[in-house]
Amino acid sequence: MNNLSETYTNNATFDLKFENIPDSLLLTKTSKKQVDVKIEATGFQFLGFNFKNKEVKLDVSTVELVKGRYFIPQSVYRKQIDKQLRSMTLIEIDRDTLYFEFTRLGTKVVPVQSKLNVTLSQNHILDGPLTIVPNEVTIKGPISILDTIDGVNTVSFDLLDTTSDFSQELALYKNQDSDNITYSKNTVIVHGKVIRFSEKMVDVPIKVINLPKRYAIRTFPDVVPVLCKGSLEELKELDSTGFEVVADYNSIKDNASKTINLQLLKKPENLHSAELSENQVEYILKSQ
Repeated sequence: MNNLSETYTNNATFDLKFENIPDSLLLTKTSKKQVDVKIEATGFQFLGFNFKNKEVKLDVSTVELVKGRYFIPQSVYRKQIDKQLRSMTLIEIDRDTLYFEFTRLGTKVVPVQSKLNVTLSQNHILDGPLTIVPNEVTIKGPISILDTIDGVNTVSFDLLDTTSDFSQELALYKNQDSDNITYSKNTVIVHGKVIRFSEKMVDVPIKVINLPKRYAIRTFPDVVPVLCKGSLEELKELDSTGFEVVADYNSIKDNASKTINLQLLKKPENLHSAELSENQVEYILKSQ
């Protein structure tokens, strides 16, 4: 007990933990991660003090910048360490100045792209596009990396045999090469509306375009059925109004051809889908 009350000196090595790094900077390198010290204390204090991997904190907000180099003088970080030793006395410490290398950070708002794969049950369709909430996130990191990022994706996820509206939470995919990038949000919600669809055939007149004035043309048939998919409400009053099917004279490659290609150029906006039942029709060409 008498020996423990005596005053002793001892050497120790402390691990440095850096705190209060400015928000605009990312610490990428330091001149040292440990510091050697000599301490004076009683035997009781040494007994209760674990020197192995002992950690001391350094306030990096005190960093100075001279001629493009960031540093903390020994006199400054010595005071910070001395305060953390409490009743112990700091006798000696490394005389080295601590140097730091930083990368400047920036922020950027980028869109989110969903990787949700939706498989719909038979006779069901999506009623409009998927919505993502939020559809943008703010990313923060080294400016050199931000310049290469135009958007972020969610992780892939399969939603199978879907028959009703859904809301699916998905994590954002984070590339291993972007460890220094932080996100304002780590997850998003993908919403979708699902409806049961029906089908209806609509006969649409064929319009010939790019026909030279010296010719007259007739197609056989002069209308083409269009297969339409949509809700019962959408199909109920559907007719050929709002559709445009054209036969382009310029698509005829030679005079021996007996068929002309068809294209569906326009359909009603609220209709889920529309497809031509056939892509070619026969024609007769006459000189005027």
